[in-house]
Amino acid sequence: MNPYQIFRFVPLSVLQMLARMIAWLMMLLPNLSITRTITTNLALIAPNTDHAKKQQLITEIIQNQCLSTVESVKSWAMPPDWSIEQIKDVHNIDILQQGLANPNGMLAIVPHLGTWEIMNAWLNQFGAPTIMYKPVKGKVTNDFVLQGRERLSATLVPTDASGVKAIFKTLKQGGFSIILPDHVPEPSGGVIVPFFGIETLTSTLASKLASKTRCALVGLSCIRRDDNKGFDIYCYKLDDSKLYDRKAEVSSAALNTAMETMINAHFSHYMWGYRRFKHIPSLGNPYIAPPSDLNDFIKSKA
Repeated sequence: MNPYQIFRFVPLSVLQMLARMIAWLMMLLPNLSITRTITTNLALIAPNTDHAKKQQLITEIIQNQCLSTVESVKSWAMPPDWSIEQIKDVHNIDILQQGLANPNGMLAIVPHLGTWEIMNAWLNQFGAPTIMYKPVKGKVTNDFVLQGRERLSATLVPTDASGVKAIFKTLKQGGFSIILPDHVPEPSGGVIVPFFGIETLTSTLASKLASKTRCALVGLSCIRRDDNKGFDIYCYKLDDSKLYDRKAEVSSAALNTAMETMINAHFSHYMWGYRRFKHIPSLGNPYIAPPSDLNDFIKSKA
């Protein structure tokens, strides 16, 4: 048995309690990589936020990231029905229904916001999406994640040209796919456009698929409820004409703007521990830049 299967037998409430304890311990170690990354990201996008507010945000972000991690692992260990039962309310579901009914297909835009893995099982009720899958490090871990995702009705395709072709074919047939478009791409697969006011390398995949197929674009997020009793799904209608522009810089910038709206609605639930701004033309990599260079850049943006 895969050792991760132990998560199947541990109640979610217990896992969440452990996650909060780990988050508390992490806050006692300010030099942890994740804390430094979050601090840098907040300094870049919100340079005028006072120290007390930033510390509060860092605490909330770390806690939410720890919670989302154990919740995701739990969802992979459990059958899909368990994840579906965790969804308590769906806001603006009509937007999703309209998107799924589009004859040109639908592309679900899912940033690294909240606990998107629990939403996967719920979304798979509406069809058999084509989803890119990149193996995770470690055979035991990868086997566990893959097993959890293969229980769904989704078709998993590699993160290469063949996978892009498979998604394109799905959309052309009126089906749907799910893309997390806020990862840092290879330079050949991205353009430099603003994200939270910072010019940085941004993936063009979702924008190119949209402009070529004219599919519906629907933003989705899965957010833990304030009472910790389940999750709510939020649907966003992404219909700005710029999202379909054939110029990658225009459409990618528009998509970043749309994701900013989604993220700002639940800011501390976003994965700010991710090094999203690794490629800034006028600075380089801010996470390894000399402090003086980073401070000068931040002052220039303030």
